[in-house]
Amino acid sequence: MQQVFLTYDQKALDDAYDQAVYAPNRDQVLLRRDRAAALARERLGEPRRLAYGPGRNEQLDYFAAASGDAPVVVYIHGGAWRAGRAREYSAPAEMLVDAGVHYAALDFDNTPDCDGNLLVMADQVRRAVAWVCRNAQELRADARRVHVVGGSSGAHLGGVVATTDWEKDFALPRDSVKSFTLCSGMYDLRAPRLSKRSAYVRFTDEMEAALSPQRHLERIHAPITLLYGSLETPEFKRQSEEFAAALRALGKPVRLVQAEGYNHFEIQETFANPYGVMGRAVLASLAITPRAAPAARGAPSPT
Repeated sequence: MQQVFLTYDQKALDDAYDQAVYAPNRDQVLLRRDRAAALARERLGEPRRLAYGPGRNEQLDYFAAASGDAPVVVYIHGGAWRAGRAREYSAPAEMLVDAGVHYAALDFDNTPDCDGNLLVMADQVRRAVAWVCRNAQELRADARRVHVVGGSSGAHLGGVVATTDWEKDFALPRDSVKSFTLCSGMYDLRAPRLSKRSAYVRFTDEMEAALSPQRHLERIHAPITLLYGSLETPEFKRQSEEFAAALRALGKPVRLVQAEGYNHFEIQETFANPYGVMGRAVLASLAITPRAAPAARGAPSPT
């Protein structure tokens, strides 16, 4: 078979960007995710639904911690760029609210909503993070402690956010985001463009260049934690390892975590657990240890 990227033929590359091939329990884990999200909303109450822009999908779910002037985690969901909504990712809110952290889960266009244009999605998530920074006081959050977390294709978009010129594009401080925790992401679009994902993403040279965070390392100023599971596809392992190496070579603050025994979906499930590999990494980025989280929630239902 003809090689199309590195040592991959077309089928092998397609499989390396198809999580179902390497995670046969995908549907089971996603059912657990949805049930955990519903239970979190039952216990915490429904989040505030806030618009960060005029588009039909430019909204976020906001779970407030009990105390004001607290840090806020902005979460960018995954779904291969073509699926997922904020409501499905409510489960981490409970862990974060218990730890005294506000939680904002973003909605934005998926590829069917924007004709496969990732530039639209990147613009939306950047504007969403900027909106949280600007509206921190109304959100009872500390604008000096905004942290971004992303999973899968949301980790890719989180990496794009990390390359934002906040001063030039949004008139915000260069260090508006204090840290990024990115789990199981893609940081250079060359291989995804050559894979079967090009059937629903309208890749262009401009898109590939602009939205490959690994090609814009000089723009990254915040610490980044990268996570992936040992049972991920070979490409999702490579993407994290090479991005970490490139950041480290330039002296950028980066931490790489390989979680033994987890596939692509299982590792992201641990975000909702303060003792899970992803939950612990997120709390560490906020300088919070799991045992520092209060046992009682005590947070009023958002209105």
